[in-house]
Amino acid sequence: MRKLLIILGVPIDDLSMAEALDRIEQFIMVGRSTGKSHQIATVNADFVIKAHADPELRQILQETDMATADGMPLVWGARALGVPLAGRVTGADLVPALAARAAQNGYSLYFLGGAPGVALRAAARLQELNAGLRIAGVSSPAIPSLFEPDPALLDTIRAAHPDILLVALGNPKQEKWINMHASELSIPIMIGVGGTLDFIAGTTRRAPEWMQHAGLEWLFRLIQEPRRLWKRYVVDLAGFGLFFVRQWWVMRRSGPVAPVLPVADALIVEDTAIIHISGRLDAHSAPAFTLKAQEVLANISMVANTSKIIVNLSKAEFLDSTGVGALVSLTKQARDAGGDVVLAAVPPPIIKVLSLLRLTQFFEIHEDTDSAFRASRSHAQTPADAERVQVVSGWTILAMPRRLDVSTTPQVTDTGLQTLELSPRLVLDFSNTTFMSSAGLAFIMRLSREAKNRGGEVRVAGCSGDVLRTIELTKFDKVVPLFADVKQATT
Repeated sequence: MRKLLIILGVPIDDLSMAEALDRIEQFIMVGRSTGKSHQIATVNADFVIKAHADPELRQILQETDMATADGMPLVWGARALGVPLAGRVTGADLVPALAARAAQNGYSLYFLGGAPGVALRAAARLQELNAGLRIAGVSSPAIPSLFEPDPALLDTIRAAHPDILLVALGNPKQEKWINMHASELSIPIMIGVGGTLDFIAGTTRRAPEWMQHAGLEWLFRLIQEPRRLWKRYVVDLAGFGLFFVRQWWVMRRSGPVAPVLPVADALIVEDTAIIHISGRLDAHSAPAFTLKAQEVLANISMVANTSKIIVNLSKAEFLDSTGVGALVSLTKQARDAGGDVVLAAVPPPIIKVLSLLRLTQFFEIHEDTDSAFRASRSHAQTPADAERVQVVSGWTILAMPRRLDVSTTPQVTDTGLQTLELSPRLVLDFSNTTFMSSAGLAFIMRLSREAKNRGGEVRVAGCSGDVLRTIELTKFDKVVPLFADVKQATT
């Protein structure tokens, strides 16, 4: 299981460059044999600040397969939290190192994005430095919108069969594009690389090594492009500092740590494992928790062929950044196996921590283990994402799933199109939806066009929280009309 720490709601893998490369090679082996895509993000302060305000980006970063510390503020932040990172793994260092490893082992690279000619020059430069490096393809198309995919581009990339796709569209577009198309492309490794191709191609100069080590690379770039970057760096550093101080203050508890394992016991009931945590789950005790969690995952998979886990936190006293990271890592691993992790009986101080770190939507949280167990049984009997269809005042109401993302949109799209065949007046009910990605927005746009072609209309109702925030960020209220609830949408 990954060793993660959480900084302002974004998981950061604690690993060195060598460890990052080894893990990528493992991902390639898995991807080649199973078709699974692995998303990697190189995270800096700009990512963190954007994720704080953008629910979709935040969820993507929370669910990435690997997130490395690209910026020095993250390295400094980890030290301040008492969990120093094994290393700083920047995109500008990772891509050349990965190209060298790829040349040695026969992996192929595809370059997507960047300004015209930049990706081509970057690919040529890496081939000059690494004899035998296989370039599967280079594309620098204009991608004005995530909501209207280019099938020809996707077909071209898919036909090239690369092992590694480097996507240089800038954050957050590149992270959202990868997340949206990972499952249909089935490329083992997909990495958002931002301006890294500019460094490799020589379009942009990188700071001298002494400035990199001193954490002054941002200053070097600011001197190079003051008009473009001054506002970004001022906002990033000020915002990161402000939010980080809040996290540090909440997690500031120190002093002697009682030598108590964080896991009191674990048991399996039917097809669900229950892990009880007591005491502190922090940098000292997280390794023991991780070992226990791995054992539980293995046991539940053998007994029930599933990965449903309830973590009972009723006796937990404190979670630091590493402890929260251990829970995020366990949840990610369980979801990858088709299961999930549910938190139960979470004490108010820990709820405060999760809320501060914007993780209350990442986890499913219940009042106690009994309600969590009942919810697990309910999910098994009635899929949570099943659509409910009803007709009110001539409008067909289609209930949206709890998560409207790339995993649920294919089924919902089929239902929506079938519904439009019967009636072109459609209301999408988002009252039970807690998360929506760009794939969900693309689904709404497609349904809206189909309805208009039939002389009808699509309305959206009941949006709140992160879903409403996603719509506001993308100005999607100009695409479809929004209503507070279904009653208003049907009158």
